[in-house]
Amino acid sequence: MSRLVELRHVAGLVGIHTRHVDALGVVHEPDEETLARLIAGLGLPPEPGQAAAALAEEQNAAFGLGAVAILGAGSNHLRLRLPPDSPVEWTCRLEDGSERRGDEETHHADAADHSALVLPELPVGYHRLALESGGRAAEVQLIAAPTSCYLPPGLQPGARSWGVTTQLYWLRSGRNWGIGDFTDLAELSRRAAGFGAATIGLNPLHALFAAEPRHISPYSPSSRVYLDYLYIDVTAVPGFADGAAAPAALAAAQASELVDYAAVAALKRPVLEALFRRFRSRDLGSDGRARTPFGEAYLAFQRDGGAALAAFATFEALHEQFMQREGGGFSWHEWPAAMRDPNSPEVRAFAAKRRERVEFFQWLQWEADRQLAAAAEAGRRSGLALGLYRDLAVGVDPHGSEAWADQQLVAPGAAIGAPPDPLSRAGQDWGLAPFSPLALKRRGFAPFIAALRANMRNAGILRIDHVMGLQRLYWIPRGKPATAGAYVDYPLGDLLRLVALESHRQACAVIGEDLGTVPDGFRETMRAANVLSYRIFAFERRDGGRFVPPQDYPPLAAASAATHDLATLKGFWVSRDIAWRRRLGTYPDAAAAAAEAADRDHARRELLEALAAEGLLPRERFSEFLPADGEPVFTAELGNAVHAFLARSQARLMLVQVEDIAGECEQANLPGTSTGHPNWCRRMAQSLEAILAGADFVRVAAAVAAGRRHAAEARRE
Repeated sequence: MSRLVELRHVAGLVGIHTRHVDALGVVHEPDEETLARLIAGLGLPPEPGQAAAALAEEQNAAFGLGAVAILGAGSNHLRLRLPPDSPVEWTCRLEDGSERRGDEETHHADAADHSALVLPELPVGYHRLALESGGRAAEVQLIAAPTSCYLPPGLQPGARSWGVTTQLYWLRSGRNWGIGDFTDLAELSRRAAGFGAATIGLNPLHALFAAEPRHISPYSPSSRVYLDYLYIDVTAVPGFADGAAAPAALAAAQASELVDYAAVAALKRPVLEALFRRFRSRDLGSDGRARTPFGEAYLAFQRDGGAALAAFATFEALHEQFMQREGGGFSWHEWPAAMRDPNSPEVRAFAAKRRERVEFFQWLQWEADRQLAAAAEAGRRSGLALGLYRDLAVGVDPHGSEAWADQQLVAPGAAIGAPPDPLSRAGQDWGLAPFSPLALKRRGFAPFIAALRANMRNAGILRIDHVMGLQRLYWIPRGKPATAGAYVDYPLGDLLRLVALESHRQACAVIGEDLGTVPDGFRETMRAANVLSYRIFAFERRDGGRFVPPQDYPPLAAASAATHDLATLKGFWVSRDIAWRRRLGTYPDAAAAAAEAADRDHARRELLEALAAEGLLPRERFSEFLPADGEPVFTAELGNAVHAFLARSQARLMLVQVEDIAGECEQANLPGTSTGHPNWCRRMAQSLEAILAGADFVRVAAAVAAGRRHAAEARRE
């Protein structure tokens, strides 16, 4: 048997696909090197025989259950690897501390030496199950989970809600320090609720790199569990009003056309450090005990954060130290060997010696969490029925805190990406570190649960970016082209049940970003689990390019005109995104550029036809927007019609981008670019105050509200 055949056998055992067809119809079969490196990335031995043996041993552990077993609601059968009809003694210690016991006869389940243990119905939650049979004993985590996610009243059948989405960093206001902050979020939440919005959607708020503020993509975080401290409103930190002064360079940051992250950090960090010193002296005693309610709240946050928060803060302090040395040291992979190990005596000694610095980074997280909670509460008090809508990135930066603190979880030598498609014919390498599905299960999925809880915190909706990652992710061996990757399966059933469990516990609905290449049957599975589909009108087109009419949108969905990765409404109409791609040379050839331009011409005409079919724009006025002898013309009236069209959709949630309310032409991110286009650092041309006080917000809100009523009435008829 050849090595390639052996590797394919092992790949099949661990869910690495040995064949896939990309969106261009090209068949890909990963070669020997790719398979070997991806198998190694899962933490298995390099030789196929050894890898297969290790897998067999792991699968037999704990009577074939491994570290964790997850039961869906209504299911109480556990498949155990035992001789047929073997008796089992079991004790289940429930989450509330009570116990249930049994001495059961198992019955034969299948031909693979599996037996079925029938347990009594268990309450939803996280339990521990101890098993004894044939002189062997094991203990596993047993999770009982609902099979579908929580849906608040505003997303129940028949409901018609709408919300506003924004990139928090690009909000410009008269009081912020050159970057949108949590006080801006509170104001937007209050005012949008007054216009009838039910939610405010946000970019990921994940922690980036405090020591290197020029690393700015919210979708490439250092940690998905913690927050980006730059969103803290320094002027709202307790003690600022007692004498802290605004820096002299503040005016320049406020006037900047783009978010200058380095300048913002240079403004905020010294003030935050001074406020932390004040906090330590006034709110904490020399013995570390609290002297004030603020001190008590901080210490409670620190205790609740436990080892994970301490590890994150230690990484921040270490990263800061190495970044200050000559030559940098951005990646922890470049640090001395002892510091690369988060559990080494040297790291513990560093944390003890630099205790105050480590506590500073913990305090930043507490203050960020406190201000985010205040913004969420401001929205709730004002009637924001669905609360904040947060976003969970699909992965983490391999050089960040999460990859450093949990190295057994991250697959070394691989990156997440996407296979070739019409706009990215070379495929995409997102540079994110994939989590090993084998390691996730060994850990009882604890890191995944932690990410869900952290991002459902202070939120009523969670958007899961690239939700297909619950079923499979495209892994690329580092250093190889994106065309050389392979799909790797994840335990969809288990992960989806955990999403449902945490969704109910946090009273947080879930949206799955299901754009791109979607596996067969995946959307049906998400719908059965009450996960809202993500529908973008530019992609909702049928054969011939016709736009899907509003009544044909799926009800369990969130519908929007665009996303951060697409052109704004105005940018779409005037082909601003196409102009950028031509300027930067991102098209593979002239034919591809011409094909997209031709499709956009067709899309504009089809959009006008779709609006006319809904009675939102008369056909005799088409020439105003597509003059025969000139460039396409975008107006507020045309934007209004598109929003009304989407508001009429059957989707239970309709989303309006704040940049489309303000008539912005430029988009937040241009996929496939890392230089040339100012990704993730644009600022709104208008201030938040002007947007909220202007006629455009009133106009769009009225059009959307009318469209939502129209959809509800049409359904009743």
